[in-house]
Amino acid sequence: MAGTVVNDMSILIGGDAGQGVESSGAGLCQAFARGGLQVFAMQDYRSRIRGGHNFYQIRLSERPIYSHSNDVHLILALTEETVPLHMDHIAKGGAVIYPEKVNVDEEALKKRGVQCFPMPLMAIAEEHGNRIMTNTAALAAAAAVCDWPLDYLESVMRDNFRSKGPDVVESNLTVARAAYSRAQERYAAAFPHKLRPLEAPPRMLINGNEAISLGALAGGCRFMSAYPMTPSTSIIERLSALPREFGVVTKHAEDEIAAICMAVGASYAGARAMTATSGGGFSLMAEALGLAGMTEVPLVVVEAQRGGPSTGLPTRTEQGDLLFVINASQGEFPRVVLAPGTVEECFEAGWRAFNLAERYQCPVVILSDAFLASSMRTLDKEAIDFSTVSIDRGQFLSAEDLERLEDEYRRYAFTDSGISPRALPGHPRAVYAATSDEHDEYGHITEEITNRRRMMDKRMRKLAAAATEMRPPKRYGPEQAELTLVCWGSSYGPCREAVDLLNSDGNSANLIHFADLWPFPEDKAARMLKGCRHTVAVEQNYTSQLARLIRMSTGLSIDQTVNKYDGRPFSPEDIVAGLR
Repeated sequence: MAGTVVNDMSILIGGDAGQGVESSGAGLCQAFARGGLQVFAMQDYRSRIRGGHNFYQIRLSERPIYSHSNDVHLILALTEETVPLHMDHIAKGGAVIYPEKVNVDEEALKKRGVQCFPMPLMAIAEEHGNRIMTNTAALAAAAAVCDWPLDYLESVMRDNFRSKGPDVVESNLTVARAAYSRAQERYAAAFPHKLRPLEAPPRMLINGNEAISLGALAGGCRFMSAYPMTPSTSIIERLSALPREFGVVTKHAEDEIAAICMAVGASYAGARAMTATSGGGFSLMAEALGLAGMTEVPLVVVEAQRGGPSTGLPTRTEQGDLLFVINASQGEFPRVVLAPGTVEECFEAGWRAFNLAERYQCPVVILSDAFLASSMRTLDKEAIDFSTVSIDRGQFLSAEDLERLEDEYRRYAFTDSGISPRALPGHPRAVYAATSDEHDEYGHITEEITNRRRMMDKRMRKLAAAATEMRPPKRYGPEQAELTLVCWGSSYGPCREAVDLLNSDGNSANLIHFADLWPFPEDKAARMLKGCRHTVAVEQNYTSQLARLIRMSTGLSIDQTVNKYDGRPFSPEDIVAGLR
């Protein structure tokens, strides 16, 4: 076929909440991943159980990909409103597959160079199975017009429907084969975008929340409490689904305050404990975060950001909580803030956070967002490397250590590092008080001036030591460039691909990405930024919070900013357009 494009396209499935858009998209992703293609998929859904437009966008390539793109080549429109909502993003030569009974403005599409592929999807489902299998017919039709072998989709269906019995499996396969045959016969020859299987080793298909869960498990997490809050909920869901032999206790708390207090209590008792929430829940957790800071109890909190303030945009994405998280709770106390930018970094943050929390006996916040939390990416197996996982419990006194103590145990002993030896409660030689009030070395409440100064100095000294462990920002692209994009967290993927677009178009660009944000790596950041010719901060917030943090910490100002705060993630094209 003249003009054929192979293994480089995006597919979008659009419909109402309750129509199985997410499960259909996930199944299609698995089919492509099993055929050796690289996959990046993102979902967009409204904060309602039924009704309201949802969509699932899948980008496919032969090379690793880190973001979605604006252009869509094939749309599966399960509802009438899907087409006008996404019409501006359909690439020329693209196509729309839709049920014949759905009213679509075909003339408007044809004027834009878009092909119309009406299909009797519901009729095929009813004839060969059941009308609830309409989505099965739609997925098979999409595979057919791309010439993608049906075998891969059939293998996913067998796995997904096995628990429902052989009759359900066979009915779905029959529906898929009928729809595939019909779509291939009618439309495949006219559609220029084709997908071909590749010889490739099996890959994982994983999102940010799953990677954090896996990292936490590898890092020895044994307790998690949470109150469900989008987009963090799937973390406790994943850990709750583990077999009992993994030894992880999960607790669905009555609210976010209870969730963080349970995690503080579990950590105080010696378990590696965590909680997860979003900005609104983290607001409720702020006082108990201070409790962990004052009592020097290790704690891991995942804060998956969404649009605020208040309830804001419950199912959308934003990077609006950076400065809030760094300063949350009254008073001053050490904390560490990590903001992974990729699925691989999410896995590492999942176990590294526990090491930092126990080493410095303080809260560690993993700052994610809806885009990173739920976007799926294919990874080679070696990308999640369990051999890199280490467990460091810091200055943790065993029963034998306590027996050898010459002096009385002081939980909050003044030390040069600010880190006091930690012992589990219950040992007769490690009896101590732990209170949210200011206290002396034994944990006894006191308001005495000299003690307050010494204890504040002791706690805050931990920040200086933690700062030495904060990693410098990473550079992507040529070392010397006319333009440097500066970003943090989930903006890495879109910025990385924007750099590639700029350089392929004859420009000179690179990227500096921050993942360790507090204590801010001042010297390392300053050295890297001082060598940049022109800097542009790319942030998913209104006030350019990273740019402010850089200026506050280093005195260096970012030249310009590109901001997005409509609840939708940056695409590479958005960034390039913002720069121009």
